Amino acid sequence: MPSAPVCPVPIEQQPINEYQELKESWFFRWATLDLWAYLKPVFVLWSVSWIVSGPVAAASFSLTKHPTQFVLLGAAGALVLPTLALLRLYLGWVYVCNRLFQPTVPYEESGWYDGQVWTKPDDVLQRDQLIVTYQIRSILKRLQLTFAAIALLYLLGSGIWQLL
Repeated sequence: MPSAPVCPVPIEQQPINEYQELKESWFFRWATLDLWAYLKPVFVLWSVSWIVSGPVAAASFSLTKHPTQFVLLGAAGALVLPTLALLRLYLGWVYVCNRLFQPTVPYEESGWYDGQVWTKPDDVLQRDQLIVTYQIRSILKRLQLTFAAIALLYLLGSGIWQLL
């Protein structure tokens, strides 16, 4: 009876373990929460960002003379921090998605100078691709929809700005 091949990839570099770490991380877990728990930090970051964007907008447009421009500029500026946080989430999940989906796993045994590549056995590859299909793609889709909503808000704000 042949034995299963031993995975030479160090534990912390195995895609399944990278996925588990990401899923359990306080920051990256944010993308896996239900819709309202996911949106709450976006709104919190947006609100906190007004601490910087509000005074910048007020320096450019007086709230009493140009309230619409003040609100549009402040809101657009405040969207920068949530967008950066969401971008970090997206890049982390895409990285793990790619590592899980690929049939090979590049890894380093002790440093950058001794890189190796391990070809996943079929059962490992199928398991990893199922995780991508049924877990990670929905997370990436949610993040992409959030980026689309942010882009739509910027476009809407730009359109209103042009009408002023």
